[in-house]
Amino acid sequence: MFADEFFLRRAVVLAGVLVYWGGVYVQARRVRKQIGRSPNMKPRTPKEKILWLGWMLVVGGWIAIPLLAGKSKLGPLFQFHLLIPDALATALGITLTIAGYVCTLWCYAVMGSSWRICVNTREKNALVTRGPYRWMRHPIYSFQIVMLLGAVLLLPTIFTGLILAVHFVCTLIKATDEEKYLLTVHGDAYREFITKTGRLFPKLLP
Repeated sequence: MFADEFFLRRAVVLAGVLVYWGGVYVQARRVRKQIGRSPNMKPRTPKEKILWLGWMLVVGGWIAIPLLAGKSKLGPLFQFHLLIPDALATALGITLTIAGYVCTLWCYAVMGSSWRICVNTREKNALVTRGPYRWMRHPIYSFQIVMLLGAVLLLPTIFTGLILAVHFVCTLIKATDEEKYLLTVHGDAYREFITKTGRLFPKLLP
């Protein structure tokens, strides 16, 4: 791999995580202004606090990997080789990173003021079934996975794979908790919604 291509890969991964989480901050401020209070930014239960620790590990690792990968003594030790050409991996990685974030912005637009970070059982928001929610119940998490898959293609290291795995586990737990809450709020309407959609990926079979 050429040095310029390696620099590009590192730059895309770092820019991806900074733009993504900077966008979360902007979205939180926008929704706060719309609803006049915090969009449940703080975890309320012990489980949510543990999940937040998991998210922090993911974000910290996502930022650290492109920085550590540039260290000649560290980078080669943790890299593994993909079964596709470097140029193709670079193109796919950049495409997934950009597509994942663009689709996340789509989710924000569809959710509007209903967007939240944590669950507040005293709140009853509208059930969003438009846009990507026609196919997936948690598309924002799905597009995070897409961006992390892009990071794995761009910087294929053991650490990148571990971050993707930790994120996936945290996402499954968070999605399950959110669905339990939404069932209490929307009842049969949400049960029907579950039958028509996939949790993180579109439902292939009826």
